[in-house]
Amino acid sequence: MNGMHVSLWLLEGRSRVACWLARGVAVAALALVSVGAYAASEEIQVYMDDLSKAGHIGADIHNNYVFSGSGTPDYAGAQPPRHIYRLTPEFYYGLTDTMELGMYLLSSAAAGGPVNYDGAKVRFKYIAPHDEDRGAFWGANVEIGRTNLRVSQAARNAQIKGIYGYRTDRWTFAMNANLDWTLSNPSNPVGLEIDTKVSYKTNGGYGVGFESYNELGPVKNLGRLNQQSQTLFAALDTEIGKVDLNAGIGRGLTPNSDRWLVKFIIGLGF
Repeated sequence: MNGMHVSLWLLEGRSRVACWLARGVAVAALALVSVGAYAASEEIQVYMDDLSKAGHIGADIHNNYVFSGSGTPDYAGAQPPRHIYRLTPEFYYGLTDTMELGMYLLSSAAAGGPVNYDGAKVRFKYIAPHDEDRGAFWGANVEIGRTNLRVSQAARNAQIKGIYGYRTDRWTFAMNANLDWTLSNPSNPVGLEIDTKVSYKTNGGYGVGFESYNELGPVKNLGRLNQQSQTLFAALDTEIGKVDLNAGIGRGLTPNSDRWLVKFIIGLGF
């Protein structure tokens, strides 16, 4: 009996910690948004195995805001990251049970400034057949875009994203390996970024965990991680009715990272 009581106590304690973390992320994110949180790269997301059903349309509304960051442009013509809000509607269509076609429309605004249209990207996503409830999944996403100088030095750019993950009853792990390059100047080096996500599903049905976004530099000259952007997010995943929500608070870990930022993604299915 004593051993059973200890096990129950540990399970209850773990559930309470998860609940507190979820509430903290949600409350803090909403608080930042409510005071004018208006954010960093056009999408801050670890890709997983979710796909729109064949013949169906879906949309994700990406929002992020750099609460505390550099006031100096990264290059001539760039907008300084501090207090930048980025809104990126993403629309996608299920081609088959394993393939999806999508498009991003980028926009941004500085505090008190006008809203700017920053370009568009199209993507093709493939996820191999797998058990959706548990076990491994893998796939890839190919993306091509044309963007404004405010957000990218390369007017035409591309990315290949490798997707891998593993799911149990409670835990989900996912990793993306991203290769980025410019189509405007093919001689520019190809960059590598590794993004990861660890999430625990609580008794309440929502997930809490961490997401990390880590630039590693040019593939031919990896290293000097303290000179690259490295950001860690406390993240919450939940459903409100038929709406999916991913929200998080991020902290930059290096001098070249935004110091504090908030993000939330609203997912809609039709």
